Amino acid sequence: MKIAISSHGDTLEARVDQRFGRAAKFILFDTSNGGFEVHDNAQSLNAAQGAGIQAAETVSRMGAQAVITGHCGPKAFKTLKAADIQVVVGAGGTVAEAVDAFRSGALKPAESADVEGHWA
Repeated sequence: MKIAISSHGDTLEARVDQRFGRAAKFILFDTSNGGFEVHDNAQSLNAAQGAGIQAAETVSRMGAQAVITGHCGPKAFKTLKAADIQVVVGAGGTVAEAVDAFRSGALKPAESADVEGHWA
């Protein structure tokens, strides 16, 4: 499974970015082999509006089957669900810790967005 994690940095030791749409980067982690790729999210980070939708489209093009993040707004959530991508909110700590929590079942897919649009 390929999981996109919102991240502040380029490694598995980077902190999970609490903002999905305006995350600095996404780390695409492959659970089958432990490999990962880093994807910059500058186009959404600096967007005047529509950051969540743009970020969701980016994650979809990356081939992610799930997203792990701190928080996800309604438009991003709807776009991710339309692409059949699981959305997991409430993650914290490092990217590696978030992946481990998801794999162990401590983090579960969300049923809805957990913040309003244009959340800080």
